Amino acid sequence: MIEVYIDGASAGNPGPSGAGIFIKGNGTVEKYSIPLGIMSNHEAEYHALIKALEICLDKGFSNTLVSFRTDSELVNKAIEKEFVKNKLYIPLLETALQLSNKFDLFFIKWIPSIENKVADELARLAIRKNTLGEH
Repeated sequence: MIEVYIDGASAGNPGPSGAGIFIKGNGTVEKYSIPLGIMSNHEAEYHALIKALEICLDKGFSNTLVSFRTDSELVNKAIEKEFVKNKLYIPLLETALQLSNKFDLFFIKWIPSIENKVADELARLAIRKNTLGEH
């Protein structure tokens, strides 16, 4: 089983944003800190999920049990219900659902922020990379 912890963050709403992705499983640990540009915190949460899905597909995890963990209730509920009210998030949800459907076994679970510290730190690092122009 692969466990994927994701978090999106922004400095301001909207503001410089970043995605933090922490992947563990199959005896490996990988960390990603991805600058996202200027967006809202909720948009950053969706982009963190999308980036994590893309990474997992690139790594060939599509036929492995992949369990995503997020502290974003908004993203978790949207994926579970396959619905979001805010029109701004509809294309992000559709992209995430299209990617998640490529996995044989995909799960997403809400976790408290305290259990998502590594992904949160990576997202905050991505904000700093963003504001410093690093990639």
